This record gives sequence, structure tokens and C-alpha cells, in this order.
Amino acid sequence: MAFDVLLVDDHKIMRDGIKAILSRADDFRVVGEAENGADAVQFVKQRRPAMVLLDIGLPDGLNGVETTTEILRTHPECKVVILSMFDDENSVVSAIRQGARAFILKRASDSDLLDALRMVAAGGMYLSPQVSDRLLNRIQKGDLESKPAAAALDGLSPREVQVLRMVADGKTSKEIAVLLDLSEQTVRSYRKTMMKKLGVNNVAGLTQLALSTGLTQAAKGGA
Repeated sequence: MAFDVLLVDDHKIMRDGIKAILSRADDFRVVGEAENGADAVQFVKQRRPAMVLLDIGLPDGLNGVETTTEILRTHPECKVVILSMFDDENSVVSAIRQGARAFILKRASDSDLLDALRMVAAGGMYLSPQVSDRLLNRIQKGDLESKPAAAALDGLSPREVQVLRMVADGKTSKEIAVLLDLSEQTVRSYRKTMMKKLGVNNVAGLTQLALSTGLTQAAKGGA
């Protein structure tokens, strides 16, 4: 019997690619698509698919981690699989803590994706090898953060949090500078300081950390 699957990604080309991969397998059937978290949650309420493949970096409100929480509140038996461009450990830990059954990098091969989905369908869990290797290394060193990811933001100033929200929303340094009445150099300085405080090496890492803590959702809610 084929598993009914909902695809959730704001890029149609990505959804089409995954559909093409699943169409070559007899054990999965795409029954719906959504571009954002709210639509995904609504679809799950109505159709109750067996599995949801979910991009962690969703736009318009709920990010992937928050969407996972809402989906499993509605349909606890659903198997949520997170897809991500980045192998940020905070995002991985947040997703798994909220009930996701797998964390797969978008650069995975077709066969790796199908193997992962079959493992999850059979009741198991899956982490892309690059992700699991890095997590195991951190566990062995004893430096895996055991507190909620949001605690990582405690060391930021209110202005840094404000800048981080805008970075996570995809705004450039120039746009942030205009919105906050700052110089571009000042904004770049904030970004550099935040990377050092948060232990990430690039803007992608900042974005994923903000998404994993729900910071972008807080910004939209007027916090």
C-alpha cells in the first residue's frame, strides 16, 4: 500500500523534482502540495496524509519547526520529514524535538531520499549522514546544546535581535540599514558580531538559527 504524501515547499521546482522521484517508486503517492505552513496544517486537518515532506525554511508565518508542531498536534500519527538546504545542528535538534522523524539535506541523491522515506515509513528515523556525523562529533565532545535553541539568543542585544529578524526575512544589509536608519557598515558589524556570539559562520547559519527558534514568527506577530 502506498503512503500518501504531502509536499510542502515554497519553490515549485523543488516540489516538481521530489514528485518526479516519488513517481518512480510504488510505495509513495503525492496527494497534495502546499507553499507555506498554514496551508500545510489545513491540508493535514482535512486529508490526514501518512507523511509530510516539509521544507524547514517556509515563508509567510510558520517556519518548518513550528509547522511540524502544528501538524502533529492535529495528526499525531503523521510522519514528518524535514528537508533543508543547510546542516545547522540547532535546526536539526529543534525539528527532532518537535517530533520530526527525519532531517534530510536537499543535496541528497534520489536513492538516499527514497531510502530515508522508506526507513521513516517503516517506523524508523533518519538523519542525513553529514548531519549525523556532525551531531555525533559534538556529543562526543560534550558541547551539544541541551537547552532550547531559543536560549542561544539570550546573549544578543535587542538591536541585534532586531537585525537578526530582518536577516532571517531575507533583507539585505542595505535594506536593513534603511529600515533602521543605520549605515550599511554598522549592519555588517552587527551581523559579524552575531555570528561570533551564536557560533555560526555565515548568513545562512544566522537564518537557520532564527527559523529554528521561531524568531521570524515572533517578528511577524509584532514582538
